[in-house]
Amino acid sequence: MIESNSNPQIKYLHRLSKSSRFRKAEKVFLAEGFKMVKEALLHKLALKLYVTKAARESDRKEYLEIFKLSEETEIFIETVSEKVFSGICDTTNPQGILAIVKMPEYDMESFLSGPVRFLCLEDINDPGNLGTMMRTAEAAGMTGVIMSKGTVDLFNPKVVRATMGSLFRVPFFYTDRLEETVCFLKSKGITIYAAHLQGSVPYDKVSYKGSVCLMIGNEANGLSDSVTMLADTCIRIPMEGQLESLNAAVSAALLMYEIKRREEI
Repeated sequence: MIESNSNPQIKYLHRLSKSSRFRKAEKVFLAEGFKMVKEALLHKLALKLYVTKAARESDRKEYLEIFKLSEETEIFIETVSEKVFSGICDTTNPQGILAIVKMPEYDMESFLSGPVRFLCLEDINDPGNLGTMMRTAEAAGMTGVIMSKGTVDLFNPKVVRATMGSLFRVPFFYTDRLEETVCFLKSKGITIYAAHLQGSVPYDKVSYKGSVCLMIGNEANGLSDSVTMLADTCIRIPMEGQLESLNAAVSAALLMYEIKRREEI
């Protein structure tokens, strides 16, 4: 059993938890808790499990199910003391189980053979917003989520937790050049809609026919001018009262479900 924070494995876990650059270099991240660890195992992306002594000896159904899955996939389980384990975790009340997980990878062009519905995010900063958008994208049947390089790391522990497993099921793509990516989508016949406070068309007056890409901007600044100019249509969400804008994740949810609703008409 690992009982020291100076253990090389524990130092490695701490770096994965704290450093986005290190996660990207290693191409792995940490998944914590029953749901996320189980998802990682089911998608055959878990590389190693770490559990507390209490969890290892527990007869709780959730633990037993995960241990069975790890045995079937031949994933090694390392036991860690409660004190050391709590220092690794990002949650206040950890469930005593986490995994090192391989990052899923996708090729955007492989999804362009038929009608698509992309959510495109520019510089989303809040981990909770990004996680919520991923969950909603799955629920609304979006094809995938495209993110600018300035968007918060999808594998930040807070984002991972907020996705509730959607990051294993919704294809995602980071781009270093968002404008070029949007132009590429346009060249493939995908209609680009920009959510914008000065949008000329109310969101519910658009047909959203064919392949579409919905663009949502930064929480404080919205979409940049250079990206907005590439949109085929700028849409707005009518608001009463004296609000300047809605939360980015709320706006994205409303618009994604409108796209889904139109598809079903």
